[in-house]
Amino acid sequence: MPGIERRHFLMGSAATALAATIVKASAMETAVLPAANDTAIATDRAYWAAVSDLYDVERSIANLENGYWGIMARPVLQAYLENTQRVNRQNTVYARNAFGKDAEDVRNRVAGAVGAAPEEVTLTRGATEALQKLITGYNKLQPGDAVIYSDLDYDSMQYAMNALAGRRGVEVKTFAIPEPATREAVLDAYRTVLEATPKAKLLLLTHLSHRTGLVMPIREIAEMARARGVDVVVDAAHSWGQMDFKVTDLGADFVGFNLHKWIGAPVGMGFLYIRKERLADIDRDLADEDWPKDDIRSRVHTGTTNFAATLSVPAALDLHEMISSKRKQARLTYLRNYWVKQARAIETVEILTPDDDTMHAGITSFRIKGKISKDDNNALMTALRDKHRVLTVRRTGVAKGQCLRVSPALYTTEAELDRLVEGLSAISSS
Repeated sequence: MPGIERRHFLMGSAATALAATIVKASAMETAVLPAANDTAIATDRAYWAAVSDLYDVERSIANLENGYWGIMARPVLQAYLENTQRVNRQNTVYARNAFGKDAEDVRNRVAGAVGAAPEEVTLTRGATEALQKLITGYNKLQPGDAVIYSDLDYDSMQYAMNALAGRRGVEVKTFAIPEPATREAVLDAYRTVLEATPKAKLLLLTHLSHRTGLVMPIREIAEMARARGVDVVVDAAHSWGQMDFKVTDLGADFVGFNLHKWIGAPVGMGFLYIRKERLADIDRDLADEDWPKDDIRSRVHTGTTNFAATLSVPAALDLHEMISSKRKQARLTYLRNYWVKQARAIETVEILTPDDDTMHAGITSFRIKGKISKDDNNALMTALRDKHRVLTVRRTGVAKGQCLRVSPALYTTEAELDRLVEGLSAISSS
């Protein structure tokens, strides 16, 4: 028995030592950036050239489709590769002994970065999983109630809202955001649909639309809804990391976020937020018992997670915070305005977001006048890609017709945006 006890002690000590190497500081590349000229940060060429140098980018084509996910900068990629190798080598010695604490540290770091309490945040595999859990888990609905969403909300979230008809016995109300949009027109559209739907209890809001890049006045709409007894679920998949805000600025109790888009963490990382006073209004995920019912982590039961991706989130946040949300928003807004100003001079091009900086960030969509079908926009996307070496993406679901989305990244150059405008000019004149 003493030998067995000693062997168990040694195994435990070895496990602890191995696990500790997961979080040990490595010799990974450290991002070094020059001092920024914050009075003119959007056009500080030296600063953004240094930021761009942190990314290994395929430059044979101008990639203006960075809304799908954001590539990892080299320091983040190196952290991810090192964490993958270590977890793979140490396997369950690490997973069973130390990952729980490390994951909690990551959760705390994410909560601090977004301005939430740790008990209000839990990690997910992306914004889609986060929002699906919030929508389908919302338990305040009764048969005969109504839920509302718009044409610019994300497809998967629309599906989840539609599923509430069968799951909760509610009416699903949809409407279109006005085009061209203005701040007052958007507010009027939400005011009108809320007034026309007196049984509404839940409203889906998208902070920054993946379809057109339109930024919604979330706080004002949330307050409008709350005055009528309507809760909101906010999709912040594209806004956090592209715009400068904290979760409390949204004035919403339920929000889903991405970490692998504009924060630049490995693919498969996101989180959800539930204001702690509202936790009981979201059901546990399939009656989860791994966590107490008063623990937000019981609202998402993912199963085995990507350990290395989770462990690499702090590296992504390190770089994000080094650059800062404010600087990122300024640069992405500048890049958007750079090409849009030129494209507006092309008579046949329709820009689908206003130039009001409160209504957009870096993403903007466009269409050629009268070209609103799938085939029209596939042909345009193909011509830009194959003839002009510019990658965009077709977006569906906009009430007035399909379009192409342009999503520059921090490493995008003005020359690449010039190539887009030159391509549009050539296509429009042909």
